[in-house]
Amino acid sequence: MRTARFTLDPAFTVGEVNPRLFGSFVEHLGRCVYTGIFEPGHPTADDAGLRQDVLDLVRELGVTAVRYPGGNFVSGYKWEDSVGPVEDRPRRLDLAWRSTETNRFGLSEYIAFLKKIGPEAEPMMAVNLGTRGVAEALELQEYANHPAGTALSDLRAEHGDKDPFGIRLWCLGNEMDGPWQTGHKTAEEYGRVAAETARAMRQIDPGLELVACGSSGQSMETFAEWEATVLKETYDLVDHISLHAYYEPFDGDVDSFLASAVDMESFIENVVATCDHIGARLKSKKRINLSFDEWNVWYMAKTQAEVSALDWPEAPRLLEDNYSVTDAVVFGSLLIALLRHADRVTVACLAQLVNVIAPIMTEPGGPAWRQTTFFPFAQASKYGRGEVLDVRVDSPTYETKKYGEADLLHATAVRADDGSVTVFAVNRSRTESLPLDVSLSGLDLTEVVEHSALADADPDARNTLAEPERVVPHPAEGTAVADGRLTASLEPLSWNVIRLR
Repeated sequence: MRTARFTLDPAFTVGEVNPRLFGSFVEHLGRCVYTGIFEPGHPTADDAGLRQDVLDLVRELGVTAVRYPGGNFVSGYKWEDSVGPVEDRPRRLDLAWRSTETNRFGLSEYIAFLKKIGPEAEPMMAVNLGTRGVAEALELQEYANHPAGTALSDLRAEHGDKDPFGIRLWCLGNEMDGPWQTGHKTAEEYGRVAAETARAMRQIDPGLELVACGSSGQSMETFAEWEATVLKETYDLVDHISLHAYYEPFDGDVDSFLASAVDMESFIENVVATCDHIGARLKSKKRINLSFDEWNVWYMAKTQAEVSALDWPEAPRLLEDNYSVTDAVVFGSLLIALLRHADRVTVACLAQLVNVIAPIMTEPGGPAWRQTTFFPFAQASKYGRGEVLDVRVDSPTYETKKYGEADLLHATAVRADDGSVTVFAVNRSRTESLPLDVSLSGLDLTEVVEHSALADADPDARNTLAEPERVVPHPAEGTAVADGRLTASLEPLSWNVIRLR
């Protein structure tokens, strides 16, 4: 096969990686919370009922901002149900997922969970703009963030949390363009309530960071027009606009599935263009950044039947996709797409964290284990910190039904503060290794620290309860740096991390 090539030069960069790019998402959906992160009585549970085996894996994963409590769930959410003595919290019907919510895990438990993950775990709280509005958002803000001396801040202290939660990052609703959303709105309706909510919240604290709802996907009929209408109302009041995207193979079209990041990059660039167009029309010097606060591989086609069959159970097994090597390679490519746009994508949340289309799986009363997708995320979070270098590949291509001609190589590179560089690369070929030649222009790099590859002779191999370590990254052979060039061979259908110093 023809060699894929690109040049790395520190003079040509994309931007600094915001740590929030490695965020995740905890929604009251299926077993993400109950028997996922929270299971009192589990052999590893701490005094708060948090599974310590899961906490260990979450720390290893390296997640930062954690979006909560939804997702579709938030559009029927009464925050008051989730605070105070657990025995007094009401049970509610969750319309989004036809389940019964017990509220045993709520706002205080969420904040305690973040503290146990570590200092980078930042709350990203969503407010209900589906069935509720400005007043309820302000009440939640006062309860969560005001120090003391008001009814709601003092109530928080009575509930055992004297110190405010200090939530800086807030989502103004969720997927409000979606007809599936409880309280679905037109762009004009949502734009107005989002603007009024943002304006009021900033009266309490001008320093908040706010995320307006963008389209739920690039395929929405209202895509781009929705963003433009919402931003006309909110441009000077918000900091980010959201993007959501999920990918799965259709009709056995694996080649198109492997090129899913082509669509993700197009989505990002189109939203950036829309944001900047509205900014220009408003003659504003402000720049709106992007919060890609839901992304993943999700076999969504089967979800509606799963949900429709439910009769209001507690924490049912929903959306528990078991990911293959192929899924992990696509997943890694989506991470590369986010890094390649780090100048504008300043928040991103993998949906979700545990059990529900998640990198971590658990069994009630039993073990927790890593899915194949765990490894690309953990490696990107660990080594993808610093400045993204501009990577423009010269690659062999292949034809896809959905996206036309696509590069077999998808890659990016991040330079750390100490001058070391990590190359993240995917070979989309299902049958052939891909030779790689990288010119290291202006970079004093002389050594390959590691070349880790995630690949398998069986592209459908996956980790399960029975075989939790069937798929793990392995060292790749033959990778070298000499005379200012990196040479490597990327295995067929592989995710690769090449660390240089």
